[in-house]
Amino acid sequence: MNLFLLEGAAFFLYFASSISLIKDIKQKRRQKIALLLASIAATGHASSILLSAWDKQTIDFGFFHTASIISVIIVFLLLIASFSKPVEKLGIALFPLAALMLALDIAFPNLANTSPTENSLAMNTHILSSIVAFCLLTIAAFQALLLAIQNNQLKSHNPGRLMLSFPPLQAMESLLFQMISAGLLFLSISLVSGFIFIDDLFAQHLAHKTMLSILAWLTFSALLIGRKLYGWRGKIAVRWTLYGFLALLLAYFGSKFVLEIILNKV
Repeated sequence: MNLFLLEGAAFFLYFASSISLIKDIKQKRRQKIALLLASIAATGHASSILLSAWDKQTIDFGFFHTASIISVIIVFLLLIASFSKPVEKLGIALFPLAALMLALDIAFPNLANTSPTENSLAMNTHILSSIVAFCLLTIAAFQALLLAIQNNQLKSHNPGRLMLSFPPLQAMESLLFQMISAGLLFLSISLVSGFIFIDDLFAQHLAHKTMLSILAWLTFSALLIGRKLYGWRGKIAVRWTLYGFLALLLAYFGSKFVLEIILNKV
C-alpha cells in the first residue's frame, strides 16, 4: 500500500471523527461512528509508523516522529478507555492533534538528521514506559482542562450544549485521578528503570530531563496524596495536573525541540 495514501487517509479520518463528535453530540449512534472512524485512522497511522520502522529496521526517535508515535498511542488509549469510561469527547481535541502530529512528521522527516539507533531491551523498557506515562498524563491534562471549563460554565449557570453532555463533575474528577494514578505508575517505572539502566542520568545532556521528570513525579504524587488526605479537588486538582504536565512536557520535548529544531543538532 502506498504509505502516503495511508497517512493521508488517517489524517482526514481523524478530522472526520472529531467533526462527527461535535455534531449531534448527544446521539450515541453518531459517537460510535466517530469512534469507528478514529479507530480506522489510528490503525492507518500506526501502520504507517510500523511500515517505516520495518523499512529502516529500527525506530526513529526524531522530534516529529516521536510526537507522531506518542499521539497515536494517546488515541488508542482513549479509544480503549471509551469502552468503560465517558472519555470519547476528549477526541474532539485529541484526534485533530494526532492528525497535526502525523502531518508534521510527513512534512519534516528526520529534520535534524538524527540517526535511528538500536536499543537494548532494558533501554526499550525505559523508553516505552516513558512514552506510556506521557500519553496517559497528556490525556489527564486534557481532562483537567475540560473539567475546568465544565466547572466554570456550571457556575455561570449558562453551560453550553457540549458541557451538558458530559458526566457530572464528581465522575469527571474521579476519572481524572484514575488517569493520573495510571500515568504516575508508568512514570515511576520510567524513572526507576532510568536510574538502573542509564549510566549517568545527571549528565549534562540528561540533567534537565531527569530533574523535570522528578519534579513532575513529585507534583503528581503530591496531588494524589493531597486528594487522599485533604480531599483536594476542583481548581486545585486542575492546577496541579497542569503544572505536572508542563514539567513533563518540558522534560520530554524541551531539549529535543531546542537541539533538533532550533539548533539542528542531534
